[in-house]
Amino acid sequence: MTQPAAKTFDAKHFLQLTPKQPGVYQMYDQQDKILYVGKAKSLRQRLASYFSRQPLAPKTSALVKKIARIETTVTNSETEALLLEQNLIKALRPPYNILLRDDKSYPFIYLSNDTFPRLCLHRGRRSAPGEYFGPFPSAYAVKESLNWLQKIFQVRQCENSFFSNRSRPCLQYQIKRCKAPCVDLVNQEEYAKDVAQSRLFLQGKSQQLMYDLIEEMEDSANKLEFEHAATLRDRINHLRQIQEQQAIVGSGQGDHDCVSFIEQQGVVCFVVLMIRGGRLLGQRTFFHDIALELSQEEQLQEFLAQFYISNAKQRDFPKEVIICQAIPEPSIFITALQQTCGQRITLKHNVRAERLSWLQLAEKNAKQQLAGRLANKQHMLQRCQQLQALLQLTFLPERIECFDISHTQGEATVASCVVFGQEGALKKDYRRYNIQNITPGDDYAAMEQALQRRFAGSAEGGNIPDVLLIDGGKGQLTIAQQVLANYSLSSITLVGVAKGPSRKPGLETLLVSNEQRTSYNQVDPAPDHGGFLLIQQVRDEAHCFAIAGHRNKRSKARQQSVLEHVPGIGHKRRQALLKYFGGIQGISAATVTELQKVKGISKSLAQQIYDTLHHE
Repeated sequence: MTQPAAKTFDAKHFLQLTPKQPGVYQMYDQQDKILYVGKAKSLRQRLASYFSRQPLAPKTSALVKKIARIETTVTNSETEALLLEQNLIKALRPPYNILLRDDKSYPFIYLSNDTFPRLCLHRGRRSAPGEYFGPFPSAYAVKESLNWLQKIFQVRQCENSFFSNRSRPCLQYQIKRCKAPCVDLVNQEEYAKDVAQSRLFLQGKSQQLMYDLIEEMEDSANKLEFEHAATLRDRINHLRQIQEQQAIVGSGQGDHDCVSFIEQQGVVCFVVLMIRGGRLLGQRTFFHDIALELSQEEQLQEFLAQFYISNAKQRDFPKEVIICQAIPEPSIFITALQQTCGQRITLKHNVRAERLSWLQLAEKNAKQQLAGRLANKQHMLQRCQQLQALLQLTFLPERIECFDISHTQGEATVASCVVFGQEGALKKDYRRYNIQNITPGDDYAAMEQALQRRFAGSAEGGNIPDVLLIDGGKGQLTIAQQVLANYSLSSITLVGVAKGPSRKPGLETLLVSNEQRTSYNQVDPAPDHGGFLLIQQVRDEAHCFAIAGHRNKRSKARQQSVLEHVPGIGHKRRQALLKYFGGIQGISAATVTELQKVKGISKSLAQQIYDTLHHE
């Protein structure tokens, strides 16, 4: 059932036609863009709460005012409604729902099923024969574990193609990180023992492994096998060192996820601790700006559904999920979760002893992470306010852009555009422009081309900056004034950041353009002014971003041969030319007749080569 779009949403008539069964509802605005997706035990009762006479929370009221139509889908049960809701949220990405940026798969440690198994990092589907240990919260955690395994047990980590083509040991054998099974320097029985001990370590049975090693060390010492006993002693010392670095090691062998969250100043921070085999492997942190007022229980419920159900393919499910508080109708979530992952999972919130310590640690991390984010956000907001005062703006700038040009004597010219908001750098909006068809070294033409490409089509919409910074003096500012005047962008505050005579940071002069783009005012701020420090931060970011792009482009150009730009010259002909003439200088000095002497080079192709090289 679909309510036709209208200027004023007729809630009373719509609710009369809305069924009382469980299902999912989708809210749309006047432009037919999705606003919110929700589920309900009774669609009529749930949707009626949005249009009741009782005062709504401000954000919920703002959502209701935007509603132009609502679509409803009836389901057989609340569990089906929850699963459908998460599928729609993942597909439609509504702005008023909790959205997690967690689409990447988690890394595992893979132990292959070869005669001499290998250990390696693995992402994606776990279809290859062998064993998988994890998941780990990051690739860094996997690499750190693999590094320790290599030191202690010396199980190979090389690719099978590398392993099967060795005729002598590689460097890993020389530095005692591998026993070189590739060239039969270790028998299969001894190697299998190392693999078994690695397996115990990855299963979280470090204590059992240590006792086994101590017993084996004493037995070797009694047999006067002192070299082997010393090797075992080193392994035990490494294991002790790992256990000292592991801040918390549980006494059990269970697999748990502990979920806690903190809400402050319109931002929610969720933390998920991942415990596998009784060991804390790490955590995942998610931030969400509150777009719709929900109770804490509802926020936690939405997060759990997003984290476990929407991203089920990337998730490794624990046997138990420990949450900081109860959620509404947990049985529906558990049923949907078990249908998704195909295994039994328990959900607990009232826990004691070891589980309580995990939960307290998750809450502590959530508080710390959110405090850091808010401090940074508050700091940036303060800097923006100081910038407003410095430039005497009538508004608080929400979007700041800065352009810079980088090249080496005109080679591989690149322009950069970095963007900052009130929360810091907006790196997804960063852009680089490869500058072409200008006189090499002409910074003015490069700046003009970059600005034209940035603001072309700005009249049709797009993000327009409140403040535009140009890294340069009067010349660059004049070019920017002309471009903005051509596009009638008088609302942008244009500022040139001119370096002082000594070109030292902190001694720059600000050239603030007027709205007519005909002149500018010079501002000499104090070096420690907060607004000026923000300008320096944005300018330095643009400078680094431009240099990185320029170096990449220059490196790529220098690794290419001039012959690669000649049509009809492939790898074989290029090699033939280089061998015949001894290098690119010999080819450049050759005549068309001499070029024809190379096998495979016709007269027309020789002429093309000659013209290309002499044009370059």
